[in-house]
Amino acid sequence: MTAETTVSRWRDQALAPLLLAYHLRTEAEKGVAVSAVGDLPPRYRAEVLDPRAAFAADTVWVAETGGNAVGCVVASASTGGSLEVKRLWVDPACRGKGAAKALVGAVLGHAADIGAASVRLSVWHWRHDAIGLYERLGFTRVDSWDDRPGLVCMERPVGNS
Repeated sequence: MTAETTVSRWRDQALAPLLLAYHLRTEAEKGVAVSAVGDLPPRYRAEVLDPRAAFAADTVWVAETGGNAVGCVVASASTGGSLEVKRLWVDPACRGKGAAKALVGAVLGHAADIGAASVRLSVWHWRHDAIGLYERLGFTRVDSWDDRPGLVCMERPVGNS
């Protein structure tokens, strides 16, 4: 029997290590050898070192399983009444157990509560499992709003199940 995943807002002590893992993995997938927080680009380093300041205008959730932080997600206000999902991360050892779905569900619930029209996100094209998850959760591919090559942009109207 596996422990239940719970999602709650913000825990500084849990968020920084999750963000570090996210950024180190992302940089490695981009082909950049980064092994420590000090090697990250300044913007990402600032997120890890002071997440409360970096995400002061955002809403952040942490997923826990068995009392251990296993994932996180950030929702940022976007243009046109949308929320944008950023930094969705689940520890690779804990994937496939519902944490990412629960985190996205928290964002979708929050979006409905605040009257957002949609939730959008961008994901690197090589993250096939993440793209599949987003599609199963009702996100569809849309024209890119980001000029970085290799990003897939997706959106979902709020209220779709």
